[in-house]
Amino acid sequence: MAIVKMKFIKATGSLEMLDDFLEACYSVGDFHPENTAAYLSPAMGFSPLIEDNSYAAKLQKIEELAGVLGVTLHSGTITPGDYADTDTSQYIDEFSSFLAEIHNDRKLLAEQRKTSQSAIEQFSHFTSLDAPLDELFAGEFIKVRFGHLPKENYKKLFAYGDMPYMLFIPCSEDETNTWGVYFTPYNKSEEIDRIFSLLYFERLHIPGAAGTAQQIIENLEENIEILNNQIAKLDDKLSAYWSKNEEKITQTYSRLKWYSDAFDLRRYAAARGKQFYYVVWVPSKNFGKLREKLESIKDINCEYEDAEKKQKLVPVKLKNNILFRPFEYFVNMYGLPAYGSADITPFVAITYTLIFGIMFGDAGQGMVLMLAGFLMWKLKGMPLGKILIPCGASSVFFGFLFGSFFGFEDFFDPVYKALGFASKPVSVMDSVNSVLIFSIGIGMLLVLISMAINVYSCIKLRHFGEAVFSNNGIAGILFYTSGVFAVLSIFGVKNFLPETVLITVATGSALMLFFKDLFIEVIDTGHLEKKSSVMDFLLQNVFEMLEYALSYLSNTVSFLRVGAFVLVHAGMMMVVFALANGKNMVVIVLGNILVIALEGLLTGIQALRLQFYEMFSRFLEGDGRPFVAAGPAVQDRKN
Repeated sequence: MAIVKMKFIKATGSLEMLDDFLEACYSVGDFHPENTAAYLSPAMGFSPLIEDNSYAAKLQKIEELAGVLGVTLHSGTITPGDYADTDTSQYIDEFSSFLAEIHNDRKLLAEQRKTSQSAIEQFSHFTSLDAPLDELFAGEFIKVRFGHLPKENYKKLFAYGDMPYMLFIPCSEDETNTWGVYFTPYNKSEEIDRIFSLLYFERLHIPGAAGTAQQIIENLEENIEILNNQIAKLDDKLSAYWSKNEEKITQTYSRLKWYSDAFDLRRYAAARGKQFYYVVWVPSKNFGKLREKLESIKDINCEYEDAEKKQKLVPVKLKNNILFRPFEYFVNMYGLPAYGSADITPFVAITYTLIFGIMFGDAGQGMVLMLAGFLMWKLKGMPLGKILIPCGASSVFFGFLFGSFFGFEDFFDPVYKALGFASKPVSVMDSVNSVLIFSIGIGMLLVLISMAINVYSCIKLRHFGEAVFSNNGIAGILFYTSGVFAVLSIFGVKNFLPETVLITVATGSALMLFFKDLFIEVIDTGHLEKKSSVMDFLLQNVFEMLEYALSYLSNTVSFLRVGAFVLVHAGMMMVVFALANGKNMVVIVLGNILVIALEGLLTGIQALRLQFYEMFSRFLEGDGRPFVAAGPAVQDRKN
């Protein structure tokens, strides 16, 4: 539950040793390469290393061949070593030659099957025509046309009933068309074709075959069965080949993938003649082992620095346990914290889960959310699925407190009585004011915690002036707290602080905020910039003070939505049961589905809004650079 400590490594040496350097980095785990040219002065003569990846074409070829087999290759862990390019190329050629022959045969058979299936579809429209088609086409004086025309146009044919040179026989029809065949003498065919063209007759070119349409279909079906058997034999042959060669193909693919990925990482290097320069970030836990490996490589010199010396440039990698890790998704959406500051993921995980559970407090619907989240995660790999599981569990907990199970408000009454309670702990609709006051109390607490996190982060970053005097620092905490006590006293709540102390704290913190820019400049930068004018300075800070006061108020009042959603949820379920008349289970089930889908989405969005706008904005700038791990899975080379 922290930001991983980093080490900065600059390596230079013979270009021939670059692969050995990268292999050493791979062998100890993740590392983050940088565009080295950006770290060097142009005067040093280094330029980006530009090379063609000789492994990419072979990698693409073996992936295409695997596609012919109908399998998806997955690279496994390998032991880096000498790469036998000739052996690999020869094996891929053998692999390709074998598949090409089978693939071509299978493709030919599949095309024949497709042609037969298309012919069956065409002939199926004319099965009612009980006449050998080959004899119809063999007519010496009569021309035959097969096809279809719109149903409404078929009726118009009756207008030509007295024409002796045309005969149309309908054979079948579907929703829009009438299928049939018309006959006409050769010497009248142009005229008759023109008439049918005006009626939007679409001619169908029937493939030549002997027998009636039904007999032809039966012959084609027999032919398709033969083709299917032949295709199945080829598929069995392919399957047998894969079973026999799966391990070797996977190993070949894994090595190609490894070397291709490794070669791609060479592009981060800068080169000058036969010398390379490379810059990487490495997690501190891997640094000792990596340093030992690098020092054993000849012709490579390395410089090591602590990340704190390059704080703005350090990539950020979060480290959290299995409970908090899913919520890194939200942190990444907003922006990572700066290196050296506090990891806010645990805070996000706890607060988001609790707020969601309070707003969506129903034990039965919470179980549905847990199941939905689990399926989203397992079946689709969706990061939101992992987040829904604890949120659903929180809904179950608060649903039990509210006494709600799929909207049944008395479901847990026997449990409460067994535990010694007279009734449910919280009756939402009977405690509207309490629910709203409670939500405001949550808001006050979370705003204070957010400012405390900002103080902690500023101290870690050694921004002491910001930690003490900013509106989200100690001065802001004192000003906000004194304002809270002042509002409570207005509503008759007795304060444990004397009035004089409260006024002193409020006045002192207000003055600290008013002159915060001066204090922060002096403490954090060590110098004070000259202001344009005293009047401008005073006016600017007056308006800033008003902004601070309004932001404290709006951020706190915004948490009313927590209580509002508690009431909305209870109200929606009351409407569902009113429509169901208390016993129509179909309406109750459909109502629950609607509430889960609609309110679940809205609750998730509103809880996230509270995180982003009311809390994150107080302590997170989101300017951290993500740590992008490089390097495929490898095993240490056995020497």
